[in-house]
Amino acid sequence: MAEAETVVKRAHKHIRRAPVGASPGTLIADPAARQSALNLTLISPEACEFVDNASLDDVAAACEKWPLIWLDCVGLANVGLIEEIGRIFGLHTLALEDVVNTGQRPKAEFFDEHAFFVLSMIDDAKIGRYEQISFFFGEKFVVTFQERQGDPFEPVRRRIRTSNPSRLRHRKADYLAYALIDAVVDSYFPIVDATGDKVDAIEDELLAAPRKHHISQLHGLRRATNLLKRTIWPLRDALTTLVRSDASFISAETKVYFNDTLDHSIRLSETVESQRETMIGLIEMHLSLSQARTNEIIGVLTIVSAIFIPLTFLAGIWGMNFENMPELKSVYGYPAALGFMAFVAITLVVIFKRRGWL
Repeated sequence: MAEAETVVKRAHKHIRRAPVGASPGTLIADPAARQSALNLTLISPEACEFVDNASLDDVAAACEKWPLIWLDCVGLANVGLIEEIGRIFGLHTLALEDVVNTGQRPKAEFFDEHAFFVLSMIDDAKIGRYEQISFFFGEKFVVTFQERQGDPFEPVRRRIRTSNPSRLRHRKADYLAYALIDAVVDSYFPIVDATGDKVDAIEDELLAAPRKHHISQLHGLRRATNLLKRTIWPLRDALTTLVRSDASFISAETKVYFNDTLDHSIRLSETVESQRETMIGLIEMHLSLSQARTNEIIGVLTIVSAIFIPLTFLAGIWGMNFENMPELKSVYGYPAALGFMAFVAITLVVIFKRRGWL
């Protein structure tokens, strides 16, 4: 349960905006942004090629030779490079502004020759860190922008490397965009399933014997789940926009696959909401069990006090030692006093049991 005890730190990520009065589409890099690097994937039905640390000249040359291009830009510090990528592929400047100003709500937007899709991607599940990933895709290209190195796209890259027949080799950019977006959405399932396992384990321990650390674990998990909910719920609307679009570069067959990804996002959001409600119920149950335990302890202490109050009263009377007290010189005074006190205690216990207090 060590992982369950990890409390996710609060992370309020504000959207960076251009200065007041700046021209629309002005790109201003975050001072903490990583340096940009280009990874180029070139695809045709007969072959594929991967170019790491590609240059803009490599990108421009590939656009004329290959039928399908996937350009992955990792790091958003080089604004000039991002602007040049936008010029090569004809990307809208307002969408590029959203790429640089991370923290955007998941959404889908359509322009004349391309679509823009943005969502959050799990960057580090252990500390609950997310990063924004942006997609542009048109008839023959897919361009992705990531904040830092690391993504769930390796299965897609393996499928591209696979020899024919390969859907990713034969279909257009819309299907490649679907495969990448679907990989991001599916990467949430292990995190959601792991959270569910942790909640089930805490529930079993809580029913067996509630402990103080359970409440901190539940609050930490609920905070992480709230962040996950804020990330996943808007994703459904963005995917719905893709499914219902009439863009010429998104085929009807690809919309069927996007609809499957939409189903995955709905299942994720429903599971997260169910887990959140379960955690709220467990927190309330922990408080109820703790209160019941406290009441039980108070009840026992009250009964013990009720038994010893008359005994203390008797002991106080016989312990006054006045000179003319008749019991002081009696041979059987001491055992008689103890016997009478025992009788009083036993009588009280019997009365409490008959009334159901014990």
